[in-house]
Amino acid sequence: MNKSNLTRTSSLILVGTLSLLAIGNASASYDHIAGDGILKDTDMVGVSFWLATAMMLASTVFFILERQNVAPKWRTSMTVAALVTGIAWYHYTYMREHWEVTGESPLVMRYIDWLITVPLQVSEFYLILAAIGVASAALFWRLFGASIVMLVAGFLSEADIDAVDGMEWPLFIVGVLAWAYIIYELWAGDAKNKVADASEGTQFAFKSMALILTFGWAIYPIGWIMGQDAGDTGIDRLNILYNIADVVNKTAFGLMVWYAATMDTKASSSEE
Repeated sequence: MNKSNLTRTSSLILVGTLSLLAIGNASASYDHIAGDGILKDTDMVGVSFWLATAMMLASTVFFILERQNVAPKWRTSMTVAALVTGIAWYHYTYMREHWEVTGESPLVMRYIDWLITVPLQVSEFYLILAAIGVASAALFWRLFGASIVMLVAGFLSEADIDAVDGMEWPLFIVGVLAWAYIIYELWAGDAKNKVADASEGTQFAFKSMALILTFGWAIYPIGWIMGQDAGDTGIDRLNILYNIADVVNKTAFGLMVWYAATMDTKASSSEE
């Protein structure tokens, strides 16, 4: 299959996928409350939801179309980057709607999104190492397991569940420790050691992605603390903060994968 056919196939897959998602979203939105869905000029939280939704979609389109411009060994990583933003876009259409209809924070939908996209993001480190032939299954499962523990503990600490009353802070600490373990693996553990001999572009992307997980993800535990006993204004600010953080973390994360893929592909082409 030549390059033009690959590009055509990629475009058809993109159009088909977005069409199916749009149909599904329209069907789910059929029974809306009359008068909802109108963005008021004073609703900054709503504005942040709309911006996040648009940015996630634009990022997904970009990653899918760029997938055919990188070496085959990087295409799985590009696919996962598109999945992260694509899944986030789909969920943000519902989170945006939830906010517009109820004016309440879409906690459950946000954690559903994170439960899918965060492990995918963590798996990108394994995929980058796999692309340069130094990955290990044990590393993948350690990172994946830590991300699941972090998210489940975080959700239980924030959800209004009677069975975990009084356990909010212990569960929060468990989640933070799981996040700290991921950071350790990336900065001082097996993952860091394995990427040491990679290309310059790959090392730059790996370090940039690790910075996103270290400082970008720090927004979430900070937001958790801010949200404790926060009033309506505090919850509004928290949703804006989470929306901006999601866009930056997911889109920038994917762009680092794309950067590594394009740099490595160019380097490989110049050597041939």
